[in-house]
Order: sequence, then C-alpha cells, then structure tokens
Amino acid sequence: MPIIHVTNVSKTVRLAGEELTILSNINLAIEPASTTAIVGTSGSGKSTLLALLAGLDVPTAGSIQLVGEELTALDEDGRARVRAQSVGFVFQSFQLLASLTAMENVMLPLELQGDANAADKAREYLTRVGLQQRLAHYPKQLSGGEQQRVAIARAFASEPKILFADEPTGNLDSATGAKIIDLLFGLNQELDTTLVMVTHEQRLADRCQQQIRLEAGQVVAP
Repeated sequence: MPIIHVTNVSKTVRLAGEELTILSNINLAIEPASTTAIVGTSGSGKSTLLALLAGLDVPTAGSIQLVGEELTALDEDGRARVRAQSVGFVFQSFQLLASLTAMENVMLPLELQGDANAADKAREYLTRVGLQQRLAHYPKQLSGGEQQRVAIARAFASEPKILFADEPTGNLDSATGAKIIDLLFGLNQELDTTLVMVTHEQRLADRCQQQIRLEAGQVVAP
C-alpha cells in the first residue's frame, strides 16, 4: 500500500485579482522505503507539490493520503501531528539555529517531542553522519557540508517514515553535494525511510527508483 497517495490534486491561488493554476490534476503514488525525485524546470510546481505532500500547504481540490491519514480532511493541528509523528525535512538552506551547537540542534526537535533519549539519539546520528568530533561546534564554525550533515542528522534522529528534501545540495559544491547525497541514500537503505526529494540535478534524479516530472503544473511522462 502506498505511503503517499495523491488523487486529482490541484492548487490555485489568486494573484492580482486573477486565478493562477500552480498544479493541475496531479495523480501519483509513492511506496514505502522507496526513493522518489520530483523534477522539472523552475516554476513547474515542484516545491509546491512537496509542500502539499508534507501537509505544509493544502490543495484547492483533490485528496492526499500520507501514512494512512487523509491530510485534506485534517486541520492545521492535525497535519502538524502527522508531520511530528512521521515526517522529517532537509532543506538547501540548512535551517540550523545559530545559537545552538550541532548537538543541541539535533536534540531540540526530539526534546520538543518529549523524547527522554534525545541526547543519546543526537550523539548517535551525528556519529552516523561523521560529526562525532563536532558535537559542541556552532553552525558558524562548520562548513556548508557539515551544516547540511547536522540537518540530515536532525531529520533522521526522529526516525521518520518519510524524509522530504528540497534541493538538499543546492548550496553545496559538487564534491560536497555528492557526499551528502550518498549519505541520504545510505540512510534511506539502512533505516527504510521513504525519501522524496525535489532536485534540478538529473544525475541525482537518476539514482531514484521513481521520477515525477512536472511541466507547467502537470505530471508528464519521464
């Protein structure tokens, strides 16, 4: 049974008094523990689709099921509950808190969830991403690649069923980006986490089991 199931989803917004269609009649299914790339040119609706899949936004029409929950039937509190229970995020901008160490950045969401083992889990996942010597360092003391590894450790530490990644290598040089991608795919296989990423890099998309290609807000054949 798909872990994500999208049926006839559309997204429209009003801009300058006119209705703008961002996504139109999207249908797709994503299987558990799989890897999926959402690809397309700038403005094709990739990030909007990712936000809908993660319950960060709601469609104008259609249905989205995430880990058996009908997102479109839930209010914001309900969608937040599903995200807290089942979803992790990695963004190209890292989104680390500058006032917290690497260890504290990974611990924070675990502590907010009431996890009594937050420190142990944070240490474990920072070690998995090769930062066991950098636990007490602040983001400004870390390279871009190291900051992204902290963000990945933070995302995986809550052991989500699904990890959404929005251009996770967008702010990294090619060599560092390749290492980050190897890490994402390695953890996907090790932990059976469903990986869904937006990317403009075709070589990255080709590593995924499924590609969802968008053009002008519609899914087209790869």
